[in-house]
Amino acid sequence: MLTETTTRVLEPADLGAALAVLESSPVENAFVTARVQVAGLDPWRLGGEMWGWYTEGRLRSLCYSGANLVPICATPEAVRAFADRARRIGRRCSSIVGPAEPTGELWRLLEPSWGPARDVRARQPLMIAEQPSTTVAPDPLVRRVHKNEMDAIMPACVAMFTEEVGVSPLANDGGLLYQARVAELVGAGRSFARIEDGKVVFKAEIGAATRQACQIQGVWVAPEHRGKGLSETGMAAVLQYALTDVAPVVSLYVNDYNTPARASYRRVGFRETGAFMSVLF
Repeated sequence: MLTETTTRVLEPADLGAALAVLESSPVENAFVTARVQVAGLDPWRLGGEMWGWYTEGRLRSLCYSGANLVPICATPEAVRAFADRARRIGRRCSSIVGPAEPTGELWRLLEPSWGPARDVRARQPLMIAEQPSTTVAPDPLVRRVHKNEMDAIMPACVAMFTEEVGVSPLANDGGLLYQARVAELVGAGRSFARIEDGKVVFKAEIGAATRQACQIQGVWVAPEHRGKGLSETGMAAVLQYALTDVAPVVSLYVNDYNTPARASYRRVGFRETGAFMSVLF
């Protein structure tokens, strides 16, 4: 039998096949799966295109092309096909992010035409937890952020983003899109913080959520409160909320050079199961 391969932009009618690929690796794919479950495959609602790579008539791999370029369950052949398409279109994304091996190969193929990158984080351990912490007591003062507390949570979110990514989320449009995203998470009950005297001491969000898995992001402790163990007790609290209300598996990924954070997450009960990679432009 001849093997035929092809790559094309998926359409709404391809939703079932796309979800089957996404849900085959629910933890790694939580970010994109959550978007697709809400928005489907219509590019306008999804915020980008979903590329599909087929072999023998079957959808095997995906690549989300929007604000991020994300290879999904991508075989080496699929990565090459996605790189060819991305090279022809030109860079429209602010980052490439995904499982370390296919993302690294995708960047190797794209770097000659898309480089240089502002930053390459070649290994970001993926960590998961499936039960509440048995070693760290959750901070009882960490709670869901209320809708009327946007003035308190926004400065903390901006500080976290700027510290982590290296650029301010307010740079391009005055922060309108970023503020909308923060408000969306607050409204969905997925933003958590310890707030004292109107100021955020600790915060974190559940940024992506599906029935199978969710992903914690944006973990931040105010500089003047660091070194007091608040990241551990705060994370234990958010982990408990996530497992109780959202999904049976909770994940996060962290830069490999952030040794204190990795150790802190391990003490809370997270374990490393793989690695992501991010290329930032």
